[in-house]
Amino acid sequence: MTYHPDGKTPAPTIGVPAGPDGARGRRPGRRATAGFRLGLAVLILLAAMVAFPGLFTGADPNAAVLEATLRPPGPGHWLGTDQNGRDLYARIVYGARPSLLIGTTAVALALAGGIVVGVVAAQFGRLVDQLLARSLDVILSVPGLLLVFLVVAVLGPGSGSATVGLAVITLPGFARVVRAEVITLRGSAYVEAAHGFGWTRVQVIVRHVVPNAVGPVLALGTVTLGAMIVAGSSLSFVGLGPQPPTAEWGAMLAGSRELLGVAWWPAAFPGAAITASVLAVTAVGQHLQRRGDGSTR
Repeated sequence: MTYHPDGKTPAPTIGVPAGPDGARGRRPGRRATAGFRLGLAVLILLAAMVAFPGLFTGADPNAAVLEATLRPPGPGHWLGTDQNGRDLYARIVYGARPSLLIGTTAVALALAGGIVVGVVAAQFGRLVDQLLARSLDVILSVPGLLLVFLVVAVLGPGSGSATVGLAVITLPGFARVVRAEVITLRGSAYVEAAHGFGWTRVQVIVRHVVPNAVGPVLALGTVTLGAMIVAGSSLSFVGLGPQPPTAEWGAMLAGSRELLGVAWWPAAFPGAAITASVLAVTAVGQHLQRRGDGSTR
């Protein structure tokens, strides 16, 4: 603040007006938008890797060259090689598909199941609501990791069983959000009007209730996706995800943990890929959640 020569009266300051947080020229929304754009760009790049890995590298991710064992990053191998002489860049590119699809498919299955369970619980009577609520409580009472291990033990190690296990532990949260939204919406004016026009309950649910109830749960799903990517990589790290020699980021971390004293790159780059994916998903998810809440932060 600038003062007049008398030292008492503050002089008006001409320039950039103060923001809502009192800091002159600071624009918090701009930082959030930049994070969203960067996260969206990373997600588009990852989606391209998942769909078309051959566009990013022509190397075979499983080709082992013993003479090239543990070569550091350089012109011949951009990210170096692992303990079997396999190109790390190619393995990270091809590992994007199993690493990301486990978490993405788990969230998609949990979303679909949560929408169905939440709508049925809210719309089909107190008895059905209580039965489904108690079933969800049973799932939530079991530690998530233990429940995933149980599913994998029954179905066997692999991408499919890891995906199902993660979907099971994620579904109750989505179902509860949908149930709360449906309970709020079923007393709204347009739902009452639809019933008054003679629409059946199923027609009202499909055309009015579900489209208006899924918004909050979709925003929650984008935020949850980051946690599911980490969880999927964690399962692969302990050997319960895709099996060797499939390139997968968590499995690559597991295979490199004994090499940290000799070579840092086999662990650093898969870890960086997981971190970048989670940060990108979280940035986009938080942006969508703020927009859904009508927040300007």
